[in-house]
Amino acid sequence: MFSRFITPTVTASAHCDLPCGVYDPAQARIEAESIKALIGKVADNDDADFRTRAVLIKEERSELVKHHLWVLWTDYFKAPHFEKYPQLHTLFNEATKLAGAGGTKGTLDAAAADELLAKIDEIAEIFWETKKA
Repeated sequence: MFSRFITPTVTASAHCDLPCGVYDPAQARIEAESIKALIGKVADNDDADFRTRAVLIKEERSELVKHHLWVLWTDYFKAPHFEKYPQLHTLFNEATKLAGAGGTKGTLDAAAADELLAKIDEIAEIFWETKKA
């Protein structure tokens, strides 16, 4: 008798853990754009305090890029996506490494920021294709 009150009456399913309106690669792109802008600001400024603050913010933004990419990689994309787009694992791996210590987090290399933005754009293209399906 008590089980009637705790047993779900409706079963729902989705390919992701929340309704799909919550995932968007734009979050990673916005942070990557900030990284690129910060790299330019550091290059154009000789004030040591300013540069230190800018580098710290750039490193924080790099961590946020990795976070947003990991959420897409682990929560949004599922096995059927990886089967249809076998390059996805490589794209995510390369993008998160570009946001890491060897990339935008650990350097002031504008080319690394451009590469990161390009990888995010590739991921976004696939993401939007999956949303149409």
